Amino acid sequence: MKFESTWNTHSPLAVQRREAGLARLAQWQALQARAAEASARSKPVFDKRGQLLPRERVALLLDPGTPFLPLCALAGFLQDTPDPTQSIPGGGMIAGIGFIEGVRCMVVASDSGIEAGAIQARGLEKILRVQEMALENKLPFVHLVESAGANLMQYKVEGFVLGGAIFRNLARLSAAGLPVLTVQHGSGTAGGAYMPGLSDTVIMVRGRSRAFLAGPPLLKAATGEFASEEELGGAEMHTSLSGLGEYLCEDDRHALGTARDVVSRWNWAENTSASGAKGEAKPPRHDPEELLGLMPSHHREPIDMREIMLRLVDDSDLLEFKSLYGAATLCAQARIGGHAVGIISNNGPIDVAGANKATHFIQWMCQLGHPIVYLQNTTGYMVGKDSEQGGMIKHGAKMIQAVTHANVPQITLQCGASFGAGNYGMCGRGYAPRFLFSWPGAKTAVMGGEQAARTMQIVAEAGMARKGITPDPEKMQAQFDKIVALFEAQADAFYTSGLVLDDGVIDPRDTRSVLSFCLDTCLEAAARQPRTMPFGVARM
Repeated sequence: MKFESTWNTHSPLAVQRREAGLARLAQWQALQARAAEASARSKPVFDKRGQLLPRERVALLLDPGTPFLPLCALAGFLQDTPDPTQSIPGGGMIAGIGFIEGVRCMVVASDSGIEAGAIQARGLEKILRVQEMALENKLPFVHLVESAGANLMQYKVEGFVLGGAIFRNLARLSAAGLPVLTVQHGSGTAGGAYMPGLSDTVIMVRGRSRAFLAGPPLLKAATGEFASEEELGGAEMHTSLSGLGEYLCEDDRHALGTARDVVSRWNWAENTSASGAKGEAKPPRHDPEELLGLMPSHHREPIDMREIMLRLVDDSDLLEFKSLYGAATLCAQARIGGHAVGIISNNGPIDVAGANKATHFIQWMCQLGHPIVYLQNTTGYMVGKDSEQGGMIKHGAKMIQAVTHANVPQITLQCGASFGAGNYGMCGRGYAPRFLFSWPGAKTAVMGGEQAARTMQIVAEAGMARKGITPDPEKMQAQFDKIVALFEAQADAFYTSGLVLDDGVIDPRDTRSVLSFCLDTCLEAAARQPRTMPFGVARM
């Protein structure tokens, strides 16, 4: 059956929710701006060196007027410092999917305006995530490098050991037939030298590019030998003697123009077969602006997620699947940006019938070859005697099996609550969705803070009763409040995004365009036939 909206966009509730949503968006925008502002404070230094700031480099590299999807922009938030007014998100790099000479590419740039481009907290997780996204979506990898490497004052051995996966992934990308292009704008020391070393093509800048396994200080400390930076790893040396670099450029602009020229000669379109799977895109009949007035700020407030769907899909046209069965679990067919998709969402906990319905729907979408979009808004799987006796565990497990083995692209959007195993069954991060984004008000936790606190309170009171101890109400309330605060702080979308548990927080009003971009990326990947090899391109 088809669903028609009954939402009053001018009601006091809608107005209140919109105001709360705008306030949350303002916080998010301020956080994103903080990294750019911190980087821009280095502009006098960059100007003196004749260099462009990192964001200026990215802007010149990309095709003007084309979409760019930033990824993991809040990475590291509250991980460098617990002070939310001082924490600088981004993980020390800029990352996203954009177009270079018409070629859809994964682009990563060292944010060298901040601590000389040293990888910040969660920066390692960020680059590993976008490398995996490039592999899964068959995207060329373009890296603008200028990094001081690891911050030795904050050295952690696990960062060194696990960081080797960055270089392994470069080798995997190359072997998968996905070009790896590095523009070496500045320094790359020790492990950082393997960024160009494991690239298919390297562009260097005269007088600025540096790549060496040991810089002059370490060389002198280790061997007693003295050599200048230029002798050890300068651009002229690497393009004329070592062969590490292919192109020697005069400045950043020249290097970025050369990068665009290199990409234009890949003839990348020849690796893509005609897909014919995308239809005409029609805008929704309901204004996506209304999304801000729809979504509640607390998961206890009800929301019919079909109202959300109507403002995301083409022509606001939904065909709901099994609408009367497992009614709190919503499954519907629609189009987004011309792409036929299946959508799964929640109007409450997932019960036995809902889990079975979702399993059936996922398998059906796999049969049709339609991507699945998950709009998470659930407190988890249903609990209780009736639910347990009805086989909730085994039926929930069937849904998880379907999510795990689905052979179509899965894209997840955390809209509201994402609690307990509902996070798993609705294709949370642990289930490797192709893309995963959060709305600013989303919450992710093993359970709600009050439920966790009440659980611990019941356990503590039972333990005291066994020992004949009378609970102190003030102490019990203090513990209750402490647990609630702990859970609420970690459930916050900005905090979880800082841990790279999503691919970024997005404005709800941009959801349709983000989903369309991701679906285009998935479709292009399915049609692409790169020339794979058993090894990556070796530097000669």
